[in-house]
Amino acid sequence: MTTSLLAADIGNFWNFSQTGDLLSRTFVQQSLLALALLGLIGGVLGPMVVARQMSFAVHGAAELSFTGAAAALLAGVSVNVGGVIGAVVAAAVFGFLGNRARERDSVIGVVMAFGLGLGVLFLSLYGRTGTGFALLTGQVVSVGGSGLVAVAVTAVVVLAVMAIIYRPLLFASLDPRVATASGVPMRTLSVVFAILVGLAAAQGVQIIGALLVMSLLITPAAAASRLSANPTVVLGLSVLFAEIAAVGGLILSLAPELPVSVLVTTISFAIYLVCRVIGIRGRE
Repeated sequence: MTTSLLAADIGNFWNFSQTGDLLSRTFVQQSLLALALLGLIGGVLGPMVVARQMSFAVHGAAELSFTGAAAALLAGVSVNVGGVIGAVVAAAVFGFLGNRARERDSVIGVVMAFGLGLGVLFLSLYGRTGTGFALLTGQVVSVGGSGLVAVAVTAVVVLAVMAIIYRPLLFASLDPRVATASGVPMRTLSVVFAILVGLAAAQGVQIIGALLVMSLLITPAAAASRLSANPTVVLGLSVLFAEIAAVGGLILSLAPELPVSVLVTTISFAIYLVCRVIGIRGRE
């Protein structure tokens, strides 16, 4: 009896017929496609972010994207463009000044603190706290056609550039000393990859918010790295996990009208925990 009541409560909470109805709506389909593309971007970039120990840089780029978006709000121009500019400039600075691992964290911390201060100032001058909160937590249901195009263009750029630089970037990430001795352009690769991360973070801010970007750019790759040391396998698993979190999070959030970002991060974290347990048992 208790089990049937529990099942009924779950069925009422996640009304699958209502979910199916919402999935037929154009704005939901646009949001679903945007999240799927963002999951693809995050899944592709994530393994390199983890290998290069750039998790803090992702957080910094997302926060500076917030600053750019806040500046765009104040100036009355496109928030998406402002976010992209903020994230790309920040990422380029991180990549150029923080090429060495020992100085990367301090550079990111200094730039991020200054940028966040500016962001708070811009939002204060703008005067609408609700809009600022949306930049921190995302607005996936209001992606729209222009937002979808922006994510699609970013996906094409990221995938095209990664196809070109993947092998030397992997070499530089796994064995930087030998790569430097072999003539691999370390600083150039660092800056280019940082800019790609900035572009991805900027789109993530628009969809799932500045505070939660790491759930798609880091967590799936961190989970995948617990299961395999093979770069190709890690890449494939990272994309798979990111897509499950992104698409699954949106679908599960529809009927109960929960924030999408909460479910995306929850699914990502659950996948990481499962992979961590499997990885530990595999080494025993």
